[in-house]
Amino acid sequence: VQLVESGGGLVEAGGSLRLSCAASGMILSVFSSSTKAWYAQAPGKQREMVAHIATDGTIYYADSVKGRFTISRDNNRKKVFLQMNSLKPEDTAVYYCNLNSVAYGSDYWGQGTQVTVSS
Repeated sequence: VQLVESGGGLVEAGGSLRLSCAASGMILSVFSSSTKAWYAQAPGKQREMVAHIATDGTIYYADSVKGRFTISRDNNRKKVFLQMNSLKPEDTAVYYCNLNSVAYGSDYWGQGTQVTVSS
């Protein structure tokens, strides 16, 4: 199983990016039973959750991104997305996709995609 992230890059403050995470080699039932999350790790800081979507569709956002970021999923395509609007320099980080399934005892991470927001 591989989680492949894409969509990162360099953007000016106020701009937008859309991150994608594709689960390659994962059976649909594992994907569907997984909590999907995006984490951010800024230089010198711990990795922190910015958004997750539970299997029942409940969504959580970190206070710092509420109203600006939107997490979504496409179960049939086994993809997770993070729409990032009104980006700020403090959003600069490596963003990681995580899929965690309690039912199957699995926990997968992507390789990370760099997001850099210039002021």
